[in-house]
Amino acid sequence: MPLAFMIGTAGSGKSLFTAAYAEWLKMSKQDVAIVNLDPGALKLPYQPDVDVRNYVDVGDIMDKYGLGPNGAMIMAADLIADEIENLTRDIEEAHADIVLVDTPGQMELFAFRASGPYIVDELTKEPKALIYLFDSVFCINPLNYVSNMFLAAAVYNRFFQPQVHLLSKSDLVPKKDVQAMANWSANTSALEDAIEEKLEGTKRLFSRNMMQAITKLGMQFHLMPVSAKSNEGMVNVNTLIERILNNGEKYTT
Repeated sequence: MPLAFMIGTAGSGKSLFTAAYAEWLKMSKQDVAIVNLDPGALKLPYQPDVDVRNYVDVGDIMDKYGLGPNGAMIMAADLIADEIENLTRDIEEAHADIVLVDTPGQMELFAFRASGPYIVDELTKEPKALIYLFDSVFCINPLNYVSNMFLAAAVYNRFFQPQVHLLSKSDLVPKKDVQAMANWSANTSALEDAIEEKLEGTKRLFSRNMMQAITKLGMQFHLMPVSAKSNEGMVNVNTLIERILNNGEKYTT
């Protein structure tokens, strides 16, 4: 049962996309399990099959150690690593064809602490991929888009797993802007033109230099527009995930 980890900045739509993708897979007769890895989640748009809150609860940590919400979330992120065996057992008992893992809302708690890569590496030994969500509302501005490129590159540098890049919440922005951002991801010249046109001064210089530095690393950012509301892009996303995780074959045997 391969695993796909949803990751992205706070508000990029990870949980909603997880829910929508899971429902789409079920309609396609795929057996899917959802893992919630956010110990501080108060409300989820799906019913998790495996829930880290059964083992690590932010409220309990606050009470036990006298911590505030932020301190408790940091501590909880590290405590999850101690529950790997339990989580792996729960995942294996789900007997799913594919497992969607919804990571904490605050990306830095998962991606930029030592526990994050350990969790990804040790949470079963099945094939894995990261699905990184670019928030389309945030990324309309090329300054923000380049910042997200940098974060996506940093995430890859943390995990070194196959990484898919999606343009989430595409239903919330005009189609011309969705197309423009997709073009930026496929054509660095188009992105550089947008930087020159829409930014100035230090913002222009910094964004252009950062874009060029990331491009030299050889990373590909071919964004696929997706919408959890309309299911736009689900076929393309699933085809790519199948290619990465199962050699292009469907998960079901």
